[in-house]
Amino acid sequence: MASGDSFSITTPIFYVNDAPHIGHAYTEVAADVLARWMRQSGRDTWSLTGTDEHGQKILRTAVANGVTPKEWADKLVAEAWVPLLQTIDIANDDFIRTTEQRHESVVQAFLQKLYDAGLIYDGEYEGYYCVGCEEYKQQSDLVDGTGEFAGQLVCPIHGRPVEVLKEKNYFFRMSQFQQRLLDLYEAQPDFIQPDSVRNEIVSFVRRGLDDLSISRQSFDWGVRVPWDDSHVVYVWFDALLNYISALGYDPEAADGLFERFWPSNHIVGKDIARFHAVIWPAMLMAAELPVPRRVFAHGWLLVGGEKMSKSKLTGIAPAQITDVFGSDAFRYYFLRAISFGQDGSFSWEDLSARYQAELANGFGNLASRVIAMTAKYCDGVVPESGPVTEAELAVQATVRDALRDASAAMERFAIHEAIAAVWRIVEHLNGYLTEQEPWKVAKDEAQADRLRTILFTALEGLRALAVLLSPVLPKAAQKLWTALGVEGALGALGEQSIPTAAEWGQLPAGTRTVALEPLFPRIEQEPVA
Repeated sequence: MASGDSFSITTPIFYVNDAPHIGHAYTEVAADVLARWMRQSGRDTWSLTGTDEHGQKILRTAVANGVTPKEWADKLVAEAWVPLLQTIDIANDDFIRTTEQRHESVVQAFLQKLYDAGLIYDGEYEGYYCVGCEEYKQQSDLVDGTGEFAGQLVCPIHGRPVEVLKEKNYFFRMSQFQQRLLDLYEAQPDFIQPDSVRNEIVSFVRRGLDDLSISRQSFDWGVRVPWDDSHVVYVWFDALLNYISALGYDPEAADGLFERFWPSNHIVGKDIARFHAVIWPAMLMAAELPVPRRVFAHGWLLVGGEKMSKSKLTGIAPAQITDVFGSDAFRYYFLRAISFGQDGSFSWEDLSARYQAELANGFGNLASRVIAMTAKYCDGVVPESGPVTEAELAVQATVRDALRDASAAMERFAIHEAIAAVWRIVEHLNGYLTEQEPWKVAKDEAQADRLRTILFTALEGLRALAVLLSPVLPKAAQKLWTALGVEGALGALGEQSIPTAAEWGQLPAGTRTVALEPLFPRIEQEPVA
């Protein structure tokens, strides 16, 4: 299994029934920032995302659009989901599609293994089914409809009526794993995070688990059950296996990527936490495989107080933001403004205000004026520091503390706390320049050493910022890195890692800086809601 130095992280695989909105992009960016941080920290890192392309919802969407399910999936993946990764700068290592042979073969082999072990049986099931969730619901999970759906039971997540289905299915003996799951939650308190979701899951399992229906006969768009091709595999049972099929899992000879990176960390929305923290570990226990390392369920993005939804016309395409503010601002805003793990409200006004105050005026202006003063007072060459004072030692302490606090926060997936810790450097450097007034010191030749000390301190602080902000702001950080005259790409620190590269005093005197274009230009175009 994976060594302690390796790190693998996954997003959910997303339904291809429609184009992505910023809720999907939020999940992608969070996983990407964690992967970039761990990779730059010197850990053997692997990140996965992809698309879920089977199930009744996809079938109905394709039929409504006059194409086959595979044609619909191919179109959406090529025109929407893969381009999303480019739009928001995702550096994933793999992209898995559930219609790929490498995935379908693993699903069938895994299912056969459980069947041979006596953990699957046939039976008949009748219940309320939400096509949007692709899940049977208990009546207690549903709410009374209003308006056009008055008098009907509706799914509280999708706001649409459920269907009553009755069919012969195959069932997974999930109830057998209730106590093992409870033991897991107790032995590994951080297995499910945050605590609010953990408490909900533990309470759900304690109430008792039913066996899980894992096949369908009422439609045929899915992976065939290997011993009975009149059934297709339940879409969630199929989809969850992507996390190991992408790693090349082979029940007869698991090695390679699977041995190197499993178990993985899963980033999911809280509405699908139950699938990942109950059904998925039970499946793995049944197959005698290690459970995931962690299931972290982030909150919802709210627009007008409601969960973002295409069907409710509250879905916002990521390009609507990146076309105006850029991908770095997108990445920064959602992970800085929202406590990761909690719900958060999106507004154009807040995005615009943070862009101007924190990115353009705070970080961008800091970088521009330090590079400009270096060009003006030192001919664009990094000066050798003169004697340091308490003011410089305070800057060094802020960088050291920010590195420590950000690293600890990233280990807990508290991305918002990590960014806040790093941002203390931005704020301290801005205050330091205001207090030291290098533009005034430069007028006194007798203070030449003092000027060099001030500029070196500011430049070295910027170098540390470029390293620490690179996972969040990859484009701006690389531009700053280049302007500082540092050799090589920032994302590949060579033998160094974030902990060592961010340590103080590594910008060599004599390094020639280059002009820096504005990292966060003034927004001339007003965003369109």
